[in-house]
Parts: sequence; C-alpha cells; structure tokens
Amino acid sequence: MAGIVVTGGGVGGLSAAMLLAEDGHDVTLLERDAAEVPAPAEAWEAWDRRGVNQFRLLHFLMPRFRMDLERELPQVVKALEQAGALRLNLIEGAPVEMTGGARAEDEDFTSVTARRPVFEAVMAAAAAGSPGVTVRRGVAVGGLVAGAQAMRGVAHVTGVRSTTGEDIPADLVVDATGRRSPLPDWLESAGARRPVEELEDSGFVYYGRHFRSADGTTPPIMGPLLQAYGTVSILMLPADNGTWGIGVIASAADKAMRSLRDIDRWTALVRSLPLAAHWLDGEPIDDRIVVMAKIEDRHRSFVVDGAPVATGIAAVADSWACTNPSLGRGASIGLMHCIALRDTLRSTGLDDQATFSAAWAQATESIVEPWYRATLSFDRHRLAEIDAEIRGEPYRPEGDDWDIVQSIFFAAGQDPDCLRAAMAIQGLVRGPEEVFAEAAFFEKTLALGAGWRDAPPLGPNRSELMSIVTA
Repeated sequence: MAGIVVTGGGVGGLSAAMLLAEDGHDVTLLERDAAEVPAPAEAWEAWDRRGVNQFRLLHFLMPRFRMDLERELPQVVKALEQAGALRLNLIEGAPVEMTGGARAEDEDFTSVTARRPVFEAVMAAAAAGSPGVTVRRGVAVGGLVAGAQAMRGVAHVTGVRSTTGEDIPADLVVDATGRRSPLPDWLESAGARRPVEELEDSGFVYYGRHFRSADGTTPPIMGPLLQAYGTVSILMLPADNGTWGIGVIASAADKAMRSLRDIDRWTALVRSLPLAAHWLDGEPIDDRIVVMAKIEDRHRSFVVDGAPVATGIAAVADSWACTNPSLGRGASIGLMHCIALRDTLRSTGLDDQATFSAAWAQATESIVEPWYRATLSFDRHRLAEIDAEIRGEPYRPEGDDWDIVQSIFFAAGQDPDCLRAAMAIQGLVRGPEEVFAEAAFFEKTLALGAGWRDAPPLGPNRSELMSIVTA
C-alpha cells in the first residue's frame, strides 16, 4: 500500500483521506488552518475558516452525496444525523397530485444536509478518528518535492515541502486545497509544466442570511429549492437543527441589486416572492447579509499534448475544477472524484506511473467532467438570461440546450415521471443520458415542457424589483 499526502483539510481532502485510508493506504492530511476543530454543536459560532470563501454561506448536500456517503463512509452519515443533520426527501413532501404516489425508487431522492461549519466539523472528527489517517493542522504547504523521473521528460513528485522547510515524502500527493489551489505554481517551481487552465469570473453575487425556528422545524417547501424570478434567483435551503438559509443570487453587473447588502431591502425583496416569503418567519442567526462575490469558474487539464504535466500528483474536487455554487453540486462532484481516485488506485496501483496517470485522467474525464460542463453551461445561460432581461430583451440563445433544460423542469410540474427525471438530474442521481435513454420519454418531456416561456411569472417583474431594492 502507498504512503499518501493529502493537502487541504476541507470536504474534498477529508473525503479523499478517509476513502484512501479505508483501502489500506497510509494517509497524512495537511491543513494550513491551525485552529482546533470545534464540536459540531459549537461550529457555527466558534469556527472561522477564513480560507473557505463560502464557509458561512448557504450550503446543501445533494442526494448523490448521501448515496455515495452511505455506501462508502456510512459512519459519517450516522455522525451527521447525530449532530442534527436534516434527512429530507423532496418527493415525499410533494403533493400526491404531482408525484402520483410513492415509488420504491423515491429513496434515491433523499438528502442528509447541514450548514457547512456543522458538516465540516463532523467530517473532520470522522477523519481524525479514522485508522490510517494522520491529520496535521497548522502545516502549510509551500511547494512540491521532485525526484527521479518515472516517465521520460515528465517531472515526478515525491512529496511536499512545508513553508517551514519540512520535507514530507509521499508515493502520491493528492491536492485538495480548493478553488484557490496554488498547484500550478507548485508544479512549475518543481520543474513541471503548468496545467492548461480555463478561468473566468462566474458573474454572480450571493446575498444570504440564516434563520432558526423555535421548535426545530424548517419552513414548508412550496416549490424548487432554487427558483428564478426574472433578474434574480432565490435559494431556500433547509439545514440542521431547525436552521435554514435564504440566498438571493444576482448578476455582479447589476448595480441596482448591490443594495441587497442592506438587511431591510434584502428582506423586502424576499418578502415579495410568494413561494419564499414564509422562509423569513424565523429568528435570524446572522447579524448581517453575508455576501459572496468574485466567484471564479475554473477548470484545469493536467494532461497536455498527450502527457501528464507531472506524475506522483493528483488534483481532486475544486482543485481540479470549480463553478458557481448555486446548483449545490460541489460536494457531490468532489466526493465522486475522490471515489474515482480510490478506484483508480485499486485498479492500477502506483508501480507504473504512466498507467496510473492515464487511468486517472480517463476517470476524471468520464465520471466528473460531464457534470462540470453541464453546470457551467447552465450558469452561462442563466447569466445571459439575466443580462437580457435587464436590457428588456427576450433571451433567445443559439442552439436548443437552454430550451431543453427549461422544458425538462417545466414538465416536472405536470407529470410524475418527468418530476422524477428532473429531480434525478438536479440531485446528480443519474445523468441526462441515462434518464432520457428512451427517445419516447424524452419527446414526451419536451412536449409537456414546451410552454415554459409562456408560463405566468410567480413574482415581481424587473420594474417591481427595482422599486423594492431602491426604496
């Protein structure tokens, strides 16, 4: 078995460490934040993860995450629920007129979710207690250590060097330092090629606040957790211990919406949305509107001109690729990626670095790349739609991708089979290719959803929104 160093103690790093240790590898996890991890019950108040931009913003764990976690790390699911995580099934809570009644496969749509500090505290405790995992907090990585080449002309990583000068050897370094990972610089300093990087500002800004009920319940769910209202979207995410978050998402270019930093204007906007207003009926646990902006979409390709940029290194989760988090897919895609890494090591080992690198690149491309691309496409279309509505123009993109996506979700409100198809895609339970493998079902969905552009608005128009946020 291998000696593995995982850099980064966030969700991706913790997941990778536990999965690899359970396969018998000797794993050392390095986290630069020296702060002691609090108990889950104290995490919201006591933990400040300054290196994690979205740590105190809205958070949700998709059904796919729960499915993979129950199969691979069931002890974590148990610990989450003991910490008050919410087990939620949106099919079970929907009217029978929409669902057509319960079905055996509906368990696939169950989530177990919590606020990010609570969730990460549970994960950190589980990793610290896992045989084969050594967690070293307060150790910042300054670069990579390179050794003799395992492939001709390709740099080979043999460990990491801390900022204090300590060399920590490894048969494999797994980088999970997140969306701001310095890995390209580390690789270049170690004599490797830089990965090919696609990078752009996502163009979105988030304005969020959390609430708590007096009786431990969460608000009734009266529609999708993510809803579009013209030039803004609203997120309503139930969480642990009777808490929940509300987020307003706007275009970063929409200067009028910057007034949503003001609690009164933010509250007035949410109050104007019929399916969201009742989510305000709780005790605020944030004393301000939490804002997250300058969110980057980034993708890194570690195979260039047919060869890996380096051997002995693997980037997972947000260190590999990250997007705007409005669809809530980050943790699920990250866990899928970590499982793929574990499975690749099972099948190839590390004796032949060329074989491992090729297999790892192929697994990344086939398992998680499609979800990343689909998420990026949705975000680009939504931002373009917002910009068109600000200009007072209909959004009519070239191609039919956006029309198909909107038709699927509009059809979900009209047919139980279409509802489950949409939820399977939203929750990453199954990909679109699998869901719509039967052409007849795909055509039925498009036919039922064809009227999505003519559906009456469920909330204020642009002019009404402007009057609210500028009052």
